[in-house]
Amino acid sequence: MSLQQTALNNEKLLKENSYPGRGIVVGMTPDGKNYVQIYWIMGRSVNSRNRIFETEGSFVKTKAFDEAKMEDPSLIIYYPARDYNNYHIVTNGDQTDTIYNYIRESKTFEDALNTREFEPDSPNFTPRISGYVDYSDEKATYGLSILKSIDNNSEYCQRNYFYYSNFIKGYGHCIHTYAGDGNPIPSFQGEPYMVELENDIDKNAEKFWKLLNEDNKVSLLVKFINAANKKAEIKIINKNIK
Repeated sequence: MSLQQTALNNEKLLKENSYPGRGIVVGMTPDGKNYVQIYWIMGRSVNSRNRIFETEGSFVKTKAFDEAKMEDPSLIIYYPARDYNNYHIVTNGDQTDTIYNYIRESKTFEDALNTREFEPDSPNFTPRISGYVDYSDEKATYGLSILKSIDNNSEYCQRNYFYYSNFIKGYGHCIHTYAGDGNPIPSFQGEPYMVELENDIDKNAEKFWKLLNEDNKVSLLVKFINAANKKAEIKIINKNIK
C-alpha cells in the first residue's frame, strides 16, 4: 500500500472517530518549505467546550470564551504552543511550560516529560501528548510523546517517545489522547500514524477541521515554520467565534 493510501485510510478512521480528544500532527508541507504543527481540542462538557485559542506573540494559549461559565481551569487553560530559539513545542497541557523551561536550560524533551504523568482526571486519566520541531542542528528533526496510564490505573505511567530523524514532504505523524468515546474514555493505542498535509496553511486548517466530529470539536491551530527564514505563521479556527 502506498504512503498516500495509508494516510487517506488513517484520515478516514479519524473522521469516523466521534471523540479522538485532543490531537497533534507534526510534519512538513509537500513543497518542503514549511515545517507544520497542528493541534486541536475537543470537548464533551460545557467547561471543555467553553474555550478558544488566541495568540500571544509567537505563543498560543487557551482562554475561556465566556468567563462567567468557567469552572475548573486547571486542566483546560494552558499554552498549547510555545517556542524557544530553534525549538517549537506543541502539547495538550501545561507540560508545554515544563518542556519550554527544560529546553531553556539545555536539557531535553525527554528530561522534561520524565517529570510529568498523565492528567489526574479520574477515571479517564487523560494522556499527555506532546510534540516538537527542532532545527538547532544542520538537519531539522521532530518528535512526539504520550504519557498514559496502564489500564486506567493511577499507579502506573507509561511514557512513549517517538523520534523522527527525517521529515517526509507532504506528510505528518498524528497522535491524539483517546482511541474513541467511552466511559472511561480509552486512551490512544499504538504509534503515531501518517496523515497527508497541504502546502497552504488555510487548506490544512480546513482539512483537519472537517475531519473532526462536528458536535465535539472546539478549536484548532495550524503553525507553519518557514524552513528557510524560520519565521512562524499561525492559523486558528474557534468554533465559538463565527
